[in-house]
Amino acid sequence: MDVPPFRDPALPVSARARDLLASLTPEERLAMLHQHQPVIERLGLGAFHTGAEALHGVAWLGRATVFPQPVGLAATWDPELVRRVGEIVSTEVRAKHVADPAVSLNVWAPVVNTLRHPAWGRNEEGYSEDPHLTAHLATAYCRGLRGDHERVWKTTPTLKHFLAYNNETDRSSTSSNLTPVTLHEEELPAFREPIEQGVAAGVMPAYNQVNGTPAHLQTELFAELRSWTDDSVALVSDAAAPMFVVKVQRAAADRASGNAALVRAGVDSFTDDDADSAPTIQRLQEALDRGLLTMDEVDRSVLRMLELRLRSGELDGDADPYSGITADDIDLPEHRALAREATARSVVVLRNSEGLLPLPAAGSVAVVGPLAEAVLTDWYSGTPPYAVTPADGLRAAFGADRVVVADGADVVALRAANGRYVSVTEDGTAVVADSATAGKGTRLSVTDWGGGVLTLRSGASGRLLTGGAYPMRADAERVGGWEVQESFRKHVHEDGSWSLLHLGSGRWVRVQRDTGLVCAEGHTLADAERFTARVLESGAALVAQAAASCDAVVVAVGNDPHLNGRETQDRPDLWLPDAAVETWRAAVEANPRAVLTIVSSYPYVLGPGVDDAPTVVWSSHGGQELGHGLADVLTGAVEPSGRLAQTWPARPEQAGDLFDYDTRRQQITYRHLPAGAAGAPAFAFGHGLTYSSVSYEGLSLSAAEVAAPAPTRDHPPLTPRDPAGQGVVTATVTVRNTGDRPAEELVQLYSLGASGTDSPVRLLLGYRRVRLEPGETASVAVPFDTARLALWHGATAVSGDAAGLLDGDLRVPAGAYAVAAGASSVSLPVRGELAVTDPTG
Repeated sequence: MDVPPFRDPALPVSARARDLLASLTPEERLAMLHQHQPVIERLGLGAFHTGAEALHGVAWLGRATVFPQPVGLAATWDPELVRRVGEIVSTEVRAKHVADPAVSLNVWAPVVNTLRHPAWGRNEEGYSEDPHLTAHLATAYCRGLRGDHERVWKTTPTLKHFLAYNNETDRSSTSSNLTPVTLHEEELPAFREPIEQGVAAGVMPAYNQVNGTPAHLQTELFAELRSWTDDSVALVSDAAAPMFVVKVQRAAADRASGNAALVRAGVDSFTDDDADSAPTIQRLQEALDRGLLTMDEVDRSVLRMLELRLRSGELDGDADPYSGITADDIDLPEHRALAREATARSVVVLRNSEGLLPLPAAGSVAVVGPLAEAVLTDWYSGTPPYAVTPADGLRAAFGADRVVVADGADVVALRAANGRYVSVTEDGTAVVADSATAGKGTRLSVTDWGGGVLTLRSGASGRLLTGGAYPMRADAERVGGWEVQESFRKHVHEDGSWSLLHLGSGRWVRVQRDTGLVCAEGHTLADAERFTARVLESGAALVAQAAASCDAVVVAVGNDPHLNGRETQDRPDLWLPDAAVETWRAAVEANPRAVLTIVSSYPYVLGPGVDDAPTVVWSSHGGQELGHGLADVLTGAVEPSGRLAQTWPARPEQAGDLFDYDTRRQQITYRHLPAGAAGAPAFAFGHGLTYSSVSYEGLSLSAAEVAAPAPTRDHPPLTPRDPAGQGVVTATVTVRNTGDRPAEELVQLYSLGASGTDSPVRLLLGYRRVRLEPGETASVAVPFDTARLALWHGATAVSGDAAGLLDGDLRVPAGAYAVAAGASSVSLPVRGELAVTDPTG
C-alpha cells in the first residue's frame, strides 16, 4: 500500500506538512486556524485542539503530580532539576492523552514573562526578574516537555506571553511602552533561548498592547522572534484576544478585518468562541471575500499548525517512541520523589541570625497560622493525589505527639437580627439563621487574608462558606474557580455589628424573613444583615498557647493563590497582611524560638512587627509535597540550597510603578537598584542562606583583556554556547566552608559595569553550584561570554524618519569592567577587572 508523504515519518516535518496542506480543501484549511480543529476522516486526521495547561504539572485534567510553582522552581537555580520536572509533566500529559485522546499534546507552558514587579497578579507563573535566568530555566523546562527523541516531540511547548505582560489591571487595554533598550535588554532575551535551542514549538502573544499596538498584531516583533530559528514557530492567540483586538483595543473595524489582521501579522490559531469554530471560519471567509486576506496568507498559517501537530507524532502510526506510556503513568513513586526533592530544593532560608535553624531533633514544635494545615493550589495547578501540609511534614519528622497545631483563626458565631445564630448542617448544604444557642453548628473559623478579604470555614461541615449557591452553602473544599465564590469582605458598623459582602457576586449577605435562609443577594449595604459576632475562641490566644507549650514554633503564613493577586487581579499592596503580622506577634511573644515561615506566590514587604524577625524562611506553594519539603529543610535533613530569583523590596516604592516598564529609568529590579544603602532590598536577588558559613577568598579571570565582539542582534544566553569559544572568559572563584556543616553554595558572578558606559548597576553573568564539606576549599569555574555585556545601540534616524524598535544592534562598549562574585547580587566580596578593548581602534 502506498503511504502518502504526510504519513511517512522518514520525511522532514516541513515536507510532510506541505503535502498534507495540499490535500486539504480551502474550507478545511480555514478550519485549521481555530483552536478546535475538525475530524477529517478521508485523511485520517482526528479532532485536535491547541492547549493543555502544564505550568507546574498537568492542570484541569484531574489527578496529577503538582510541583512547586514556577517562582519556586526558579529558586532552585537548577536547570537539570527543572528539566526533570518537565520530563515527568510531559509523561503525565501523555498518560492523560492515552486515557482521553482529546487531551492535547500541545502544552501552554512555560510562562517566560519576567517578574519585573511583585504586584503582578500572575507573579507565581514566572521564573525570575532576570530575563536570561528566566530563559535558561524555561529552556530546561521546555527540554523536559519536548523529550529527547530526535524526531518526535513528547509534547509541544508554547511560550507565554509575548510581549511585555506584567499587569492584570486593564490588561487588554493597557499599553506596555518600551524603549528600544528595554525591549532588547530586558524583554526579548527571556524568549530567545528556548526558541533558539529548538525546544519551543509555539508562542502565545499577550493580551496587552506594546507601544500602542496590540501584542497580537506585532508583525515586526513576530518576524524577529521567528528569525531566531530555522524551525517553524506557531503563534496561538490567547483566549478571546481576537475579540479584544476589535472590541477593546479598537485596532480593526470589525471581526472579519480583525481576524485578517491577526493572520497577516503572523498569528496562526484563534482561541476564540470556546469550542465553536464556526464564527472564526465565517469571519476568515468574509475576510477572503472582501480581499482583506489571501489564501496564501491562510496557507502560511495552516502550514505552521500542521507542523505543530506532526511534531508530536500524530500521523506516525506505529512509529511512536512513547507508546510505552500508559494511562496509569500518573503519580508514580519517582514522581512523588521528585516532587519532594523539588520542594525542598526551592525552600529559601532568608534569615537565621540567632542560629535557630536547623531545628533540633529532640524537642517539640508548634505549627501555627493559616497555612499550618493547608496545601493551597493555584489556578494552573492540577488536582494533587495527596497533600502533605507543613504540620504533616513536621509530624513525620518529630512524631505526632510532639507537634501542636493552631491555625490562628478566630472562631465566631454570627447572630442575626432575628435573634438566631447562623447554623450549618453537617453536609454543608444548608446555612440558616435558626439556632437559639451558639452550638457546634454555629462555629465559623474566620481567616483574614489581608486587604479585608475573609474566608469562613464551618465547624460543622469542615468546609468553606460559599456564595456561589442560592441559598448559601458551606460545602466548598477550597477557594477556587475563575470567579472565586468563597471570599467575603467584612464591614464593621459603629455598634460593632458585621455585614458581609460576598466578593464573587458583589452582593451583600442577607437573612431572609421567616425562613432564616442566608443568601448573597443584597444590592446595597442598607440591604445587608447586621450580625452580632460572638467570639467563641480567640485565634491569637490559641496561637500563644500552642507556642508556649513547645520548644519551638513554626509560624506558617502567606497567601491563598486565588485571593489578593491572581490572573485578572493584581495585588492591592505588597505588605505582609496585618493578620499574619499579628499571628507572628502572638507566637513570638509566647516563644522567642520562632520561625517566620512564609508560603507565598510572591515577595512581601515585611513591615513593623516582622521586619526584625530573626528567623525567616520562604517557600512558594510547593504542591503536594510542601510539608515534607519544608520539614526537610527546617530540620536539616536537607541542606538549604534555595536562592531567590526575585528581589524582595525593603519598601513598596522600591518596586516602582506597576504600569511603567522602563526598569532602568525607575531604578528597579536587581539590575538597576542603586548601589549602597539607598538601593538595599530586604532580601536581594540571589540571596539564600546555608546552615554553615562560606568565605569568598579570591577571584581570577582567564583573561585580563578581551576584544569587544562585533555588533550583533544576537544576545547570547546565560550559559555560553561554547565554553571554549571566542570571547568567553572564565572566572575562577575560591570559596571555603568555614562552618561545621556541609554547605550547598551558589557561586554567583556579576558585572558591576564600566565607568563611562550605560551598563546596569549589576548584571548576572553566570553561576555555579558547589557542595562544600566542612573546612573544604574549592575553586569554582564560572564561564561567561563577553557579549553578555552588550548594550542596545539604536540606529540613527534617516531622512527625518524615527528609528524603529528593531533598528540598531547590541554592542559591548570598551572599558574596564568590574567583575565580582559572591552569594547574592549585593554580597560580592571578591572582584576582578576585565578590560574590553575596541578592535577597530
